[in-house]
Amino acid sequence: MPKRFRLTRRFPVAMTEDAYRRLRRFSREAGLDEGEALSFLFEHFDSVIDEDTFTHRLRLFNSELEARKR
Repeated sequence: MPKRFRLTRRFPVAMTEDAYRRLRRFSREAGLDEGEALSFLFEHFDSVIDEDTFTHRLRLFNSELEARKR
């Protein structure tokens, strides 16, 4: 029996415009709303990321983060 889909948490999220556009595109293509799409991505995080590039991309993002905040 599938798990019942309950949204149990709501939290404010700050996103870049690029990230939000990508989330909207993904959710539209998957037939989900943005909250459902985020739930899917985080519930299946380990199987949807490319482990070979994840650490590298995270380091790059963190190194540019301060400059992007300005």
